[in-house]
Amino acid sequence: MTDEKISIFVADLAAYNNGILHGIWIDATIGEDGIREEIQAMLEASPLEDGRAEEYSIHDYEGFGSLCIHEYESIAQVAAWAHFLEEHGAALGSAVLAYYDDIDEAQTALEDRYCGEFESVTEYAENLITDCYEIPAYLEGYIDYEKWGRDIELGGDIITFELGFREVHIFHSY
Repeated sequence: MTDEKISIFVADLAAYNNGILHGIWIDATIGEDGIREEIQAMLEASPLEDGRAEEYSIHDYEGFGSLCIHEYESIAQVAAWAHFLEEHGAALGSAVLAYYDDIDEAQTALEDRYCGEFESVTEYAENLITDCYEIPAYLEGYIDYEKWGRDIELGGDIITFELGFREVHIFHSY
């Protein structure tokens, strides 16, 4: 996890269309109502004198990991993602959200199907076998954990997210 804040840069579209960049960075973890209040305050402080500041768009964002925030993304969606990422971390949270494409399903996966972080699928396979079975010493050298790990991944029994060097997060697929 990084120290990067989960935030969005929201700009006044009327000012932008008149060649003026007027906007603010907003902490996306303050919730939907808080974000909307910040946007309204920014629009009310518009440099345009004729009161045309009514519309806004998201021009930039940070702290959302691999998620892509679009210009007209729903504020409710942004706030929900920010809360999720604050709880689970940007790297893992955004990878799981991108995979499941549904915040409720992603939450369920993290709560019910998360197996943990391992250096590799091979390490996970070895841990699973040795935790479940008493392997006699004379058979230990004959078990191919790498192959078995590859088989359970390719067979769809597990879902993996490799987030860094020797940082593999594993989930049961069921």
